[in-house]
Amino acid sequence: MEVVVKENYEEMSKLAAQLIAEVVRKKPRCVLGLATGSTPVGTYKELIRMHKEEGLDFSQVVTFNLDEYVGLPPTHPESYRYFMNENLFNHINIRKENTFVPDGMAKDIPAFCKWYEEKIKEMGGIDIQLLE
Repeated sequence: MEVVVKENYEEMSKLAAQLIAEVVRKKPRCVLGLATGSTPVGTYKELIRMHKEEGLDFSQVVTFNLDEYVGLPPTHPESYRYFMNENLFNHINIRKENTFVPDGMAKDIPAFCKWYEEKIKEMGGIDIQLLE
């Protein structure tokens, strides 16, 4: 593993977006592992900029998010699905059916987790994981 230290948040966000963009360009049907929270927002803003200004194409990309709150529906403003829609998915040309966020309303959480892991395997595994 290579550790890269940047001067500030903006530089770190741009580098993370560049690394993700390299994977997307090399493998258009790549699988991205994504995170939520305030830290990756800068990276998502840069990916949106790259999509709008440079034509970065997400039309074949598949994403899997790390987590979700149990008991929150995807439309709840505090859910990670809502967060991802607002901070990335609604601003790029990704197909919503290719974006996977754990189901906080799953009736059987262990069974859902097993299904989620199998879905990741079915898609070929994660090509690059964002853990900011």
